Amino acid sequence: MPGQKYKKIYQNLKQHIEAGEYPPQTALPPEYTLIGMYDCSRNTVRRAIAELAESGYVQSIHGKGVIVIYQPSESAAFDIGQIESLKEAAKRLHMSYRTDVIRFSECIVDDILARRIGFPPGEEVFYLMRVRYFDGQAVILDHNWFLKRLMPELTPEIAAESVYEYLENELGETIVTTKRRLTVEKVTEVDEIYLDIKDYNCLAVVTSDTYNADGVMFEHTQSRHRPDRFTFNTQARRVRD
Repeated sequence: MPGQKYKKIYQNLKQHIEAGEYPPQTALPPEYTLIGMYDCSRNTVRRAIAELAESGYVQSIHGKGVIVIYQPSESAAFDIGQIESLKEAAKRLHMSYRTDVIRFSECIVDDILARRIGFPPGEEVFYLMRVRYFDGQAVILDHNWFLKRLMPELTPEIAAESVYEYLENELGETIVTTKRRLTVEKVTEVDEIYLDIKDYNCLAVVTSDTYNADGVMFEHTQSRHRPDRFTFNTQARRVRD
């Protein structure tokens, strides 16, 4: 499908940029070269380039072409403007990775929990607590709530691999959008038990609500990150009156 092809080109070019094959302030190959490289239409290449620009990897400059503006980071960088599983991020960043499922349970949302996580009262949800290891260090603690009626056969084994892979590849769900809030919070006793905290007394916390193609919120997550290991990248555009 054409839509999938431009995504593959986008991912491939992004990997080349992150690997330093197209260094910062250099130009990508011309459009006609990319068309030949990927055996695709001009429109497909332009869609891939547009997504790279939206992600902050390149900028089109008149008379110069498509210039790489990506700057590599010494720590693992998560693009807060993209929906990416931690497993996918680890592969992209060439880091060893594993997930330990500490808790896996089911509950019915009551009024108090509804105000906290956004699911309506009466919905059945799975609650997961997962520790994420990157390069052997426990640096992320996730608290996840997943809507049970969209994934009734979810298991701890699936959760230890990738819930997103399961939803997309096994259940045919389309993950469309995520609303995120980024805060800094004090380390809790639970954080100290499960994370390699070092001497930090605070964590970067990303709270997110994720929706499928039908506009149904199927996930609420609080992801607690040790601050020295991760940066969160996004790109903003100035809008003038």
